[in-house]
Formats: sequence, C-alpha cells, structure tokens
Amino acid sequence: MKKIAIILLVLLSLNSCKKEQEEYIIEDIEPHKPVVDFGFQYEDFNVHYDTIQAQDTFERILKKQNLNGKKAANIIKIVKDSFPTQVRFKRPYVALRTKDKYNKLQYLIYQPNRLEYYLVDLTDSIIGFKKSRPLTFKVKTIAGTLSGSLAATLRDQNIESSLSKKLMKVYAWSIDFFKLKKGDKFALSFTERYINDTLYDGIDSLRASFFEYKGEKIYAFPFQQDANSKVDYYNEEGKALKNYFLKAPLKFINITSRFNKNRFHPVQLKWKPHNGTDYAAPTGTPIMTTATGIVEMAGYTAGNGNFVKVKHDKTYSTQYLHMSKILVKRGQSVKQGEIIGKVGSTGLASGPHVCYRFWKNGTEVDALKLKLPNSQPMESQNLPRYKELIRPLKRELDSVAELKFKK
Repeated sequence: MKKIAIILLVLLSLNSCKKEQEEYIIEDIEPHKPVVDFGFQYEDFNVHYDTIQAQDTFERILKKQNLNGKKAANIIKIVKDSFPTQVRFKRPYVALRTKDKYNKLQYLIYQPNRLEYYLVDLTDSIIGFKKSRPLTFKVKTIAGTLSGSLAATLRDQNIESSLSKKLMKVYAWSIDFFKLKKGDKFALSFTERYINDTLYDGIDSLRASFFEYKGEKIYAFPFQQDANSKVDYYNEEGKALKNYFLKAPLKFINITSRFNKNRFHPVQLKWKPHNGTDYAAPTGTPIMTTATGIVEMAGYTAGNGNFVKVKHDKTYSTQYLHMSKILVKRGQSVKQGEIIGKVGSTGLASGPHVCYRFWKNGTEVDALKLKLPNSQPMESQNLPRYKELIRPLKRELDSVAELKFKK
C-alpha cells in the first residue's frame, strides 16, 4: 500500500508539472485552415489557428506564442492604441510563425467580428492596426406564397429571419400578420451583404415589397423626403404605410373574444357587454401601446386586474387589461410600439390575455371596425421624385411575381 501511495504522489506531481509547462507551449498539430483569407501566403508560415478561451487576454495569447512576459508587455505598450487589450470569448485568432525550429511569431491576427480584424506585425518593427474587409452588396428579388408563417416561409427559401422581422415592422400599421393565410402571395426585393464578395454577411436593406392582403396588393417602398427626415415606407401612391394606431397591441397572437354588446362572461358566468378585444398570449408576452400618448391611468381594479390607459389626443384613448406586470407610470410619455406591460391573467380573467379597449370621445368602440387616421401624407413636391424612384422597383417586383405565379 505504501508503494502504491508513493507512485500516485509521483504521478500527480508529474501531471501538475506538465500542466504548468503546457500553459504556454505551442501545439505541434496540423493547423486549422482559417475561415477567411487575410492576404498572406500561408504556405510560407507555420500557421496556428485558434479561438479565444475563457481566461484569455491579449497578453496571455502572446505568451502562448513563446514570448516572455517582458516582450509581451512591450508589444502591448506599443500597439495599445490600435489593438484591443480585451478580447472576446470564442472569437478566432491566427498566429503566423516562422517555419524553422524557433517558431517565432511574425503576425498575430484577431477577429472580433466577420468584417473587421486587428493585425500585429512583428517582422521588422512592432506595428498594430485595424482593418476592414471590403463589402459588396447583391440584390435579390423573389416571389412566393405563404406556406405557413412569414418567418417559416422565408426560412424555407434560405432567407434569414431578420428580413421577416423587418417586414413585420414595415407593415405593422397596414397588415394584421396573424390574419395572413396559407397561399397568400408576396414579392420582395432586398440587398444582401457579402465580405470579400463571397462570404455572406446578412440582409442589408429592404428595397421594395408587396403582400396580397384581403384581396389587395399592399406595396412598400423606402423613401427619405429630405436630408433631415428619416427613411419611411410608402405605398405605390405615395401614402405612408404607418397609421396613427398599430393594428394590435401584441405580435403573433390569437383573437379569442371580440367586441360584443352581449357576451357570456367566462368568470362571472353571466351575459354582459364585452367592450374590448381579447388577444390570447403566454404570460409575460410584451404589450405595446398602439399609439403615442400620455399614460392617463396605471393601476389595479378587481375587474381589470393590472391595467394601463393611454390618452393619445383629445379624441382617442386606449386601455390594456389583465397585465401580469405594469412597466409604466401615470403621467409618463410613451411612443407607438413601446412596451408598457406584460400579458397576464389578473382581475376577472380565465387565462393569460390582454383585453384591448378603445375609446373615442369618451365612449368605448370596436377598434377592429374603426377607420383610424393615417400619418401625414408625403409632401406634394416630393411625390414626382418618389414615383420616378419606385417605377423600376415596382416593375421588377411585378415581373418576378408574374413569372412565378403563371407557372
């Protein structure tokens, strides 16, 4: 037993020494091929490709390349204004070293993201700098029919989810997306970013689109009226898509109960008016104010539960009931689309939902049937320029859609 104990102690001691020695030893393994080309002839170097680990710093990475503490500190001092001392976990870096027995570090390349990289050049004097790889933009125009949700339909065509989110934001005031049906037609034109002309880097912008909704084609074209205004989206006639009110206070939900002057109440078990629209959603789902305004009331009653009422102008107010959490205070200014609370089932509610109530001149009305005002129209002097700008975009959308749908 004594001999076994001595052997175990020796092995543990050797293992501890080995770990200590390995901390800054360069691995002699087949180097991974870098994801991107940084303009070097890799066959001229011993290439070490790696990723930032949890405890790594710029100094620690340099020490892993057989540079002692003094040399590493000197390099950091020289390049401190052009190379980040803090490096991001799991981001890649490449060490290019001499191919002789010394494995001397020549270049260190660190990639915080796919577009930019930092380079330290140790071949002559010590130089550090940041570089960006060239971006190119490619136009893609498609047409199709919904096979499910918009996100799922685009995903089936290998289009990333950011475009569906963009479209939902653009059409938030014009299309009730949970009312779109399987088979509804659409056409989209957008630009994609590519790094070095080959590496896909995501969706850049939406150029033009249309959706068939309730038997009508609703077009969207981006346009900036002047240098001081933001880009907004307009239809083919130059009317703004953004309405005074959002269609609903939630995204991707179901209407479970409509405005009704005589509805059987599921909790009180009696017939009474239901002066709102119920939108079912999981507890905690964000609730948005459907228009800009001032929080008139925020509190609790036995029937409403946690609720918020927003006054938008002299004519219109909206109310949001049964919240699990209120996120605004009375007197607070809120903007259209701002999160004011979370879905819940407080008060007289049989399950998690928001009861959305709409007030016009002090009377509760059916928001789904009300014709609400649009935002300010395009300035008349800008309309000719706008129509000239969108003419080729609309022609492109329509021709792609015609080819697609006549098959």
